[in-house]
Amino acid sequence: MTNEDGNTTVDVIVIGGGTGGYSTALRASALGLSVLLAERDKVGGTCLHRGCIPSKAMLHAAELVDGITEARERWGVRASVESVDWSALTATRDDIVSRNHQGVEGHLAHAGVRVVRSGARLTGPRSVRTEDGREFTAARGIVLATGSRPRTLPGLEPDGQTVVTSDDALFAPGLPGSVLVLGGGAIGVEYASFHRSMGAEVTLVEAADRLVPLEDADVSRHLARGLKKRGIDVQTGARLEGAVVEGGIVRATVRTARGELRELKAERLLVAVGRVPVTDGLDLAAAGLATDERGFVAPADWSRLETAVPGIHVVGDLLPPPSLGLAHASFAEGLLVAETLAGVPTVPVDYAAVPRVTYSAPQTAAVGLTEAQAREAAYDVVVNTMPLTAVAKGMVHGQGGTVKVVAERGGRVLGVHLVGPHVSEMIAESQLIVGWDAEPGDVARHVHAHPTLSEAVGEAFLSLAGRGLHQQ
Repeated sequence: MTNEDGNTTVDVIVIGGGTGGYSTALRASALGLSVLLAERDKVGGTCLHRGCIPSKAMLHAAELVDGITEARERWGVRASVESVDWSALTATRDDIVSRNHQGVEGHLAHAGVRVVRSGARLTGPRSVRTEDGREFTAARGIVLATGSRPRTLPGLEPDGQTVVTSDDALFAPGLPGSVLVLGGGAIGVEYASFHRSMGAEVTLVEAADRLVPLEDADVSRHLARGLKKRGIDVQTGARLEGAVVEGGIVRATVRTARGELRELKAERLLVAVGRVPVTDGLDLAAAGLATDERGFVAPADWSRLETAVPGIHVVGDLLPPPSLGLAHASFAEGLLVAETLAGVPTVPVDYAAVPRVTYSAPQTAAVGLTEAQAREAAYDVVVNTMPLTAVAKGMVHGQGGTVKVVAERGGRVLGVHLVGPHVSEMIAESQLIVGWDAEPGDVARHVHAHPTLSEAVGEAFLSLAGRGLHQQ
């Protein structure tokens, strides 16, 4: 409804069209609410256009390259990689992204969501103004979903070619012969893995004492071992002391964990040291809001993801921990907020049951508490591990890997942690196990298909239940 002053009133206004924003819009519309979605860029956000989808397309290409090498060296298949046609590879990637983008646009149109191709700023607790000067009012609430951007380092500004962030690494020209990756979280590990598969010399530098430091320590250890086996120079406990770009080459100085200085040079430097929330131009103060010291917009009520200003909700990367900064978590957050605004009974997002995946080679996948977290929480912890090679399909793949289950002694499963080939596709059952507070004996009663990698998960639970056939 538009009044005589040109101000349009809708039920819900969503600022930001990434995964959190468009999932909120679609669900709210399905529940009968009128929705305005303001997005200055393309709907789909970082995940669709610069992150999850294009990177996984590239990693699939990397997996194909690795498969050809394995076919020749392990299986006697006389095949080799003649070359990688970068333009063909990126064309396929871009086609996948484009078709997904068209799909999101189509869903929004079909749902009747009004999409405004513009940024928007708050003018009050229930009102916004778009960049072209239009005024809108939300009868039920406003949802902030403006996402995040890569963190950069002072004095090391990205140029999109030699010094890149995760936003532009996939779109930099050609394949470099050498890469220095700063940051050993999921993003850094995935890009290091991709470039190694494509033949680059790769050095991976992480300031923490292990890779993917938020994951279980055993996961970090197995991951580092797998990456090193592939020829990646993994430096943990190391810090960048300085870097300069000269003649298209990055020259960097890194202090190793032993305190030694190493001089490194690479054709490309990828900065993957985290992401920061985007609140520029939102004018939070106009609605009585402010960010915390880290730049996040914290909810006052996590069960509704509602801020201290009633009717203003937050989803996605604007949320501080325990939100995970993961696209699939933001989908769940969007559903929760839309249902809250529609007056539908809701259940808070259970972040402990949200899976975490790194799509490198080897892959990692986990859900729930790490062993250290479980012990810190004063659980009486029992742990069981099962190598993937304990089952026949693991031998077929020949890439190693392991299953680790963390449980409360005599009680429920607290966490499941996987490393190895295709474990991103194996984590779903563990999500249910942790989310439904299952006990090892509950899982052990279920039969896993033979021969599959998931048998190793089944065997781990059989062993915890005292019924294991392949006890470690």
